[in-house]
Amino acid sequence: MKLILLFVLLFSLFALSKCETAFFAFTTNQDKEFIIKLTTEDSIQTARDILSGKETEKLHVLGRIKKNQAFYNPNYSFHLDENTISFFTIAIEVCDASLSYVQDHIDEACGAFLPGCFYCPWSSKLTREVTPSEL
Repeated sequence: MKLILLFVLLFSLFALSKCETAFFAFTTNQDKEFIIKLTTEDSIQTARDILSGKETEKLHVLGRIKKNQAFYNPNYSFHLDENTISFFTIAIEVCDASLSYVQDHIDEACGAFLPGCFYCPWSSKLTREVTPSEL
């Protein structure tokens, strides 16, 4: 029994150590950088592939807005829920807006404006990976 518990504990620690967090910046139009936090290997690899030019189709950011500031995204009073972030080629118009427009109308977001808190800026463009020392 102790051997089984030890195995489960070691496996859990190994699985947790494989979890990675990475931060990336994107912009829309001429807005200030917006920092996103990615926590899955697939999303991190996709972001890195976009920046390297390997990914040429799913280039734009999609995620659900959380109406509070994140420590890693100091330029905005909202952030994207890292559990909902993905990348897209084409999306519906109802979730499109520039970063500055969302910031200026954050009180209206998640209602008629950006229903369900879904945000998919068509002009979003990843610009760089952000190192932890920059946060």
